[in-house]
Amino acid sequence: MLRVRNPRASLPTARARTADPPPEATDGPPKGKPRDPYFDNAKYLAIVLVAMGHVWAPLMPDSRAATALYMFVYAFHMPAFIMLAGYFSRSFTGKPAQIGRLISGVLVPYLIFVVGYTLFDRWVNNTDKPLFEPFSLLDPYYLTWFLIALFCWRLSAPLWRALRWPLPVSLAVAAIATVSPDLGNDFNIMRVLQFLPFFVLGMLLRREHFTWLVRRETRIAAAVIGPVALLFAYWVAPRMDYHWFYRSHSAQGLGFTWDYGVIMSLALFGCGLVLTGCFLAFVPGRHMWFTALGAGSIYGYLLHGFLIKGSRWWGWYDLDWVNTPAGYVAITLIGVAFVTLLCTTPVQKLFRWVVEPPLGWAFRKDDPASTATAPAAKVPAGK
Repeated sequence: MLRVRNPRASLPTARARTADPPPEATDGPPKGKPRDPYFDNAKYLAIVLVAMGHVWAPLMPDSRAATALYMFVYAFHMPAFIMLAGYFSRSFTGKPAQIGRLISGVLVPYLIFVVGYTLFDRWVNNTDKPLFEPFSLLDPYYLTWFLIALFCWRLSAPLWRALRWPLPVSLAVAAIATVSPDLGNDFNIMRVLQFLPFFVLGMLLRREHFTWLVRRETRIAAAVIGPVALLFAYWVAPRMDYHWFYRSHSAQGLGFTWDYGVIMSLALFGCGLVLTGCFLAFVPGRHMWFTALGAGSIYGYLLHGFLIKGSRWWGWYDLDWVNTPAGYVAITLIGVAFVTLLCTTPVQKLFRWVVEPPLGWAFRKDDPASTATAPAAKVPAGK
């Protein structure tokens, strides 16, 4: 799921409820239609990759293999999430009901979790700092950057739909952001702009594009490209600054000239696009044992960061058994199991009040938005 300014950061998604896609990262189908298992499978597998990337981060100083895996996954796991978010934002026009869901499903959870993670940091890691010392809500903490970015992207959806060449324009915006060190850090604007082309591309996609990706010929090509990309990541690991993949720094901030930043912006987009295609090519289209977990992936995303951060602050990575090949495998499996648990229905019921807060009372009763956040039954997954 990634870092915000200083290495912090990363990944998410949620359930569909109404005819217009709700504001969560990768919404499901409109109400009355069966959920598409392909997208639920993609959301679950993507959140697993987010957790694996976070688990591997502390291992990179001592392992070239861990660094290669980390860079490989970071090249496409957030682009995949963002592209799906754009795909399910195609019908966003700013209607009152949509704004209501955007506020309750993205903005309010952002505020809740940026406060929660900040207090957790001070409680666990900085005992000498006053717990309730003032801090800025404009500075996303760790993985909360994605929520505020999604809020900005979705609000901009009508603009991109009105443009004649939205993707080239978004690529230009991303390239300019890459060479603009004075943008500042409010709302993690650097990431918002540099990841923007993946959101815009998602808005341009149709269901048939995903169908094309899972064809036999495409999967064969993906089976070749993926391992080659992983080998290339192993070669480039000691030669490239992995901070490029965070999109949270300018080229100048990483010690490069502006022209190198433009080239890297386009190269990272191309790399992310190809590897996202490879990932989506192998997402199963049928119901799997983990399909239902995709509807709760927003919970896995927002909650798993507490364990990830705590494991570093509590010194778990200093244990001798962790720094062995078997230890690397073990902690990877632990991370996968934990994020899977967080996507389950019992966890959703326990934490729904913070992840999907019921805010119908905050909207006018004569406004459709007043019902936008009322709890709804799960949409049938279909046969």
